Amino acid sequence: MIFDAHCDVLMKLYLDPDKLSFQSKEDMHITYPQLKERGSKVQLFAIYIPSYLKPGQRFQAALNMVNLFHKRIIEPHPDVKFVTSKEDIDNLQKHETGAMLTLEGAEAVEEDIGKLETLYRLGVRSVGLTWNWANAAADGALEPRGGGLTNFGYEMIDFLNEKRIWTDVSHLCEKSFWDTLEAARFPIASHSNAYSICPSPRNLKNGQIEALINKDSVIGVTFVPQFLNKTGSAELTDIIRHIEHICSLGGEEHVGFGSDFDGIDTTVKGLSFYRQYDNLIGTLQRYYTDKQIKKFLYGNFNRRIKC
Repeated sequence: MIFDAHCDVLMKLYLDPDKLSFQSKEDMHITYPQLKERGSKVQLFAIYIPSYLKPGQRFQAALNMVNLFHKRIIEPHPDVKFVTSKEDIDNLQKHETGAMLTLEGAEAVEEDIGKLETLYRLGVRSVGLTWNWANAAADGALEPRGGGLTNFGYEMIDFLNEKRIWTDVSHLCEKSFWDTLEAARFPIASHSNAYSICPSPRNLKNGQIEALINKDSVIGVTFVPQFLNKTGSAELTDIIRHIEHICSLGGEEHVGFGSDFDGIDTTVKGLSFYRQYDNLIGTLQRYYTDKQIKKFLYGNFNRRIKC
């Protein structure tokens, strides 16, 4: 079973709805045939708002992506179930896959907590406050000033805490990360790697990893080549290096995967599509026990769901 904490299928379908098909074998990194072929149990689908959209257009774009999620992913496939809680996931039948909505960046809610509440009512169960830049909630990982949370960012986290859903720290700058970790009851990193292995501003430093472990969080190791090593051309063993480093800090119970499939242009060699998760599993089996692998692939993320 596989629990993948981040993909950008909805963004791709939004940008090119007439050309791309979720039913195709290979139109995207993740498609329905691949999910079923490789034993997906839970896949999280991010709502990411393209940066060219202006204020006043962004919330509507988010609603359009929710509609695409139902029209293209849920409704045509009876064995793909829309899930919004741990109970929903636990009730999945053996042949069923759970699909959950997440939000990547506060741009979609346009400084209106009521819009966040609407997205929650529509099923969003994990929220990242930023993408790479600054917005009304916080500064992102590539924002030069590196500021922390705003009053609106704290208001968002209060709402997420109340609803017992995840606050995603991936994409935050360091100051925003530490502000968030202090305020959030249910933080995760959906798709981030280890800075000491690959010093990208999108990766987590040792203190950040340890702080997430101390909050009983989980870190989704991601398959983005430029977050795996400095060359930008990555092998499956590069993923192992990041897992091993997190484990060396006490993180065996806190490692998961957040592929970022369909949000990346280049891929890890041997891991260019979801169906090639088998290649990753084969590599994991060279280094870890079956019990450890099951935790990394599914258990560690699944048991942190609180809603």
